[in-house]
Amino acid sequence: MSEWIAEALGAVTRGEALAMATVVGAQGSTPREIGARMLVWPDRFTGTIGGGSLERQALDQARKLLFQDARRHALQDYPLGPLLGQCCGGRVRLLVERIDAESLVWLSDAALACDQGAPFRLQADIDGGALQRSVQPAAAEDPADNSPRIPIPDVRSLSEAITPKKPRLVIFGAGHVGQAVARAFGPLPFHLDWLASREDLRPEADGTHATIMAEAELEARVAAAAPGTLFAIFTHSHDLDFRLTRAVLAKGDQSYLGLIGSHTKRTRFERRLRDEGFGDADLARLTCPIGIPSLKSKAPAVIAIALAAELLQLTEEPET
Repeated sequence: MSEWIAEALGAVTRGEALAMATVVGAQGSTPREIGARMLVWPDRFTGTIGGGSLERQALDQARKLLFQDARRHALQDYPLGPLLGQCCGGRVRLLVERIDAESLVWLSDAALACDQGAPFRLQADIDGGALQRSVQPAAAEDPADNSPRIPIPDVRSLSEAITPKKPRLVIFGAGHVGQAVARAFGPLPFHLDWLASREDLRPEADGTHATIMAEAELEARVAAAAPGTLFAIFTHSHDLDFRLTRAVLAKGDQSYLGLIGSHTKRTRFERRLRDEGFGDADLARLTCPIGIPSLKSKAPAVIAIALAAELLQLTEEPET
């Protein structure tokens, strides 16, 4: 995720100095993946690289760097078992760097790239004791291996893929399940559109509010959605559920269509959809019941977690 770019740029624009700790290499079992990071101020921090002793070491190193004039970065390997007493057993390579007015150019370039929505690479070139950041186009080939297998003195560059565009998830319904789903997806890497035709209960969840509109408008929102949109349907009405399901299948360019309900509901919907001309290939794109199948509970919060797990599996990017 790229929210840290806007946060760091805002801090620098306000004249603040901070440090950033980033996992740039990982080998074996580690608490976080490459690209996990923290922004660190003298009195606070945001983000996490996995907690525990590794995170405490990173916080200490970042804050020491803030009060040094000569050094602006440090590249360090951490064997998690023998050095930090963490049972993961892997090795993590951390880049800790100072972020201040000198970082304004590359942060602004990164923020602009995020606004444009296209993937890019955040480059760090190391020459002697200096680190130079830049924003580069997304590479067609994988970058060089800078994992802990490569000795630190041999590292000349680090390149991190940034994908600023979040998958767009449109959910329909503001009942118990709709609210639970909106609540569960709030902190997850999705752009959430929460739509409903009526105010079931209180259509809000942790400050996020459903947009209430007429049923015909809900169908129009399906037609207007960008290709690759994820849809999840759980309204108060089976008839509305059917019309929305039909609209998504007719559009045909969705990345996911999930419909709450039992296998019996699916069978009934399939029968009606076949009567309207949809075939096997169309119906294969319908997920009903929703969520990972290993979670059987029908409690709204569990349904939300099961759906979140399913969509995270679907949208997770392969490691580079």
